[in-house]
Parts: sequence; structure tokens; C-alpha cells
Amino acid sequence: MAKTLAIQMPSPRQKTFLTATTRHIGFGGARGGGKSWAVRTKAKLLALRYPGIRILIVRRTYPELINNHIRILCQELSGIGEYHDRDKLIAFPGGSIIQFSYCDRDTDLDRLQGVEYDVIFLDEATQLSEYQMKTITACLRGVNDFPKRIYYTCNPGGQGHQYIKRIFIDRKYRDGEDPRDYTFIQSLVTDNHALMKTQPDYVKQLEALPYKLRQAWLHGRWDIFEGQFFEEFRESPDLAMCEKAGITPELAKKQGRWTHVIEPFDIGSGACRGWTLYRSYDFGYAKPFSCAWWAVDHDGTLYRIMELYGCTENPNEGVKWTPDRQFQEIARIEREHPWLRGRQILGVADPAIWDVSRGESIADTAIRYGVYFTPGDHARVSGWMQCHYRLQFDENGYARCYVFDNCKGFIRTVPTLRYDTNRPEDLDTAGEDHIADEWRYLCMSRPVQPIREAAPRGLLNDPLRS
Repeated sequence: MAKTLAIQMPSPRQKTFLTATTRHIGFGGARGGGKSWAVRTKAKLLALRYPGIRILIVRRTYPELINNHIRILCQELSGIGEYHDRDKLIAFPGGSIIQFSYCDRDTDLDRLQGVEYDVIFLDEATQLSEYQMKTITACLRGVNDFPKRIYYTCNPGGQGHQYIKRIFIDRKYRDGEDPRDYTFIQSLVTDNHALMKTQPDYVKQLEALPYKLRQAWLHGRWDIFEGQFFEEFRESPDLAMCEKAGITPELAKKQGRWTHVIEPFDIGSGACRGWTLYRSYDFGYAKPFSCAWWAVDHDGTLYRIMELYGCTENPNEGVKWTPDRQFQEIARIEREHPWLRGRQILGVADPAIWDVSRGESIADTAIRYGVYFTPGDHARVSGWMQCHYRLQFDENGYARCYVFDNCKGFIRTVPTLRYDTNRPEDLDTAGEDHIADEWRYLCMSRPVQPIREAAPRGLLNDPLRS
């Protein structure tokens, strides 16, 4: 006798998700909205309805696939489909498959080259980057009559936040994107009746979160949690604050108010000659290194005035930045640049450069070129807090850390860094964090107190948004 598959009654929002037929379907917007159940249920129904259909379910990590989908589906489909652990798929008698794949890093995408799927589920899509999502969804193809759809379940926050927000919340479409192809179903924890029945205290847990997390994960606010680690960083002055102060953005930029990126000025002459100069450095084996020069004024404000950034082992750069090559160039810059020439420069670097396990330490290599460092404080959480403090604006819109607009590496990489999903107070090291690391060493060498001791970083307390 054939086994009957029982499906529990969906909530109204889950039913809308299950019956949607557009090419791109977004579902969620908050924690606990019943997203994983909807993914499993829709995948099962499609596999049984269309013999031969190829379905892909993606999560960021393999343990998430095991705990949220594979283990549960294997139990629910026992006697109906067969799980093949080697290929990470469930095969059905009619030829349908549900394949499972993870994408923690871009290199994980290699497994999908040349593979075709009819339906793709990106579960917790905002944990993936825009590039990863687009690469995965490029596998949606095939010459058959099966539906071709991409399902995205998502919460505010994460590296894919901006992309998901653009296509589903803001509905701002680009060339090749048809608005009629996109449907979004908002689902909050209160819409998940099964969870409310089994875990009635879950709402209280969400209500106890810090303001930004509470607004995003309980109320599904997409405009409040960007997933950025340094969300305070401003490349240009905030227009609302300029209007409130009665000045133009151009004047605010010139004055360095409500922005962190400013035009370079000559720190090699006049009163600036008395400022202290620093050099911060982070070395990486087979990954980018970063060196920056800073000027510190008499009030203790930091100015990132120059930087040198490159990859030690990237042949596409044209220059192989070996340690010798790095310090030869650093020494040349300090000899020749008019801002630095003839001035004392204090160096601070990652303590790991004193490691001698591979032979001559990186610090000893630097000394051979007359480049000297002292070990930086490697404490991560307190170091990041010092970076946050430096980015704070006072009541007049002035910060304690500025970046010259010629420092393209800092301006490009710092806004892209995100929170560590396993340690929310820390930065995710999977990002391009080498510039942030050497900035952290510099900040820890000159610690400051926060401007607003008790105020959390959040929408209600952010002077740029009040």
C-alpha cells in the first residue's frame, strides 16, 4: 500500500506562499514566520506533483541543511523518497529529486557549475551575497514544462539584505527585471500559529532583543537593520542633518560634519607638522595585506591620509607583494612623500608578525628596511568598540575619525563588513577585513570613551536619523 503524505494546515501567509506562481517569490521578513516549514512543504508537493522535476534547496552551511531540512524531510518522506547521502539528495520513484547544497563562501559555487534545476529555494537568502544568489539562480533552466521558480525566505539583515530589500521591499528594478515576476509575502512570528502554540514565550524572547534586532526580527522592519557591522560609517553628509543645521551638503563635507570621508589637505605643513603620525599594518599569507598612514591632531582625532593595499599571492595584480616588496615600498613612500618625509612615524601592527615559526618573522623583515612596529592589542570586541566610538558624531556632527577620499580600500571594504552570525558582537572574518584589522590596532593604541555612554546604536539614538 502506498504511503500517504500528511500536510498540516498552513497559516494564511504560508498558504499564499504555497500557491504563488510568479518566477521570484519572497517569504518572511521576521524570525519565526514559519519559513522553513513552507520550504519543505512546497518542495515535497512539487516533487510529487511533477515526476522528473529537479529541485534545489540552499542554505549557507551544511549543518543548517541537516537540522532544518534533511533530517526532517527524511523522516516525513520515509517510504516515499530515498535519501542518498553521497549526493545529498532525496530521490522519488517518479524521477524527481530534491537536492541540498550549501554556500558559505564563493568557492562553494563551484559545485553548481553546469547543473540545471527547475525550482530553487534560497532558505535564509539574506545570509548569502547578491553575487552568490545570482550565481545560484543562474542554474534555473531546462527545456521542459516544469514550473521555473525561485523561492527566497529571508529576514532583515545579513550580507544579502540590500539586494532582497531592493527587489521585494523597495521594488526598484533594473534592466532585465520585470516587476510582474516578483511577489513578496510578509510573515511575522504572530502569523505562525503552530509556533505560538508550542512556544508561547518566543515573542517575549524577541521583545527582549536590542532595539535594532527587535525591530527587524520581531516587526520585520527592513529599513532599520542593514546587517552592516559599521553602520555608522558615512561616505557623504546626511542630507536631513544638513537641512536641520541650515547648511549645504557641500559645506558640511568641507567642514567634516556628518561624514567620515573628506577631501585630502596638506598635513605636511603649517600646524599639521606638529601632529603625530602613525602607520598601522596587517599582514596576510596568500591574502591581502594592508598598511595605512594616519595623522592625529592635537584633539586626538584620527585622519587616515594614505594607504597601501594588495594581495601577497595574486598573480593578476601584476606585482607579487612579498614581505620584502611590501616594506621596500613602505620605506620608499616614507622617504619620498612630502607629508611623511623626515618625520617620526609610530608603527602598530598585528602581533602575529613577530611569529618566527616560518623562519624570519615579518617584523624582522620590516626592520631590514628601516620600518618599525610595536605589537597592537589584538582584543577583537573591545577593539571594534573603539572603532565604533571613533565613528560617533558629537552634537555638532563632528567625528573622531576621518578618511581622506584617496583611501579607496577603506571606503570600499569597511561598509561591506557584517556581523558574525555565531558571535554577534564580533565581525565576520569571512569578509574582506584586513583594512578593518589594522584600523582596529590603531584605535586600540589610542583608546577613547564613547560620546554617549548609555545610548545604544539604533534608529532612535542615531543623530543622523533623529
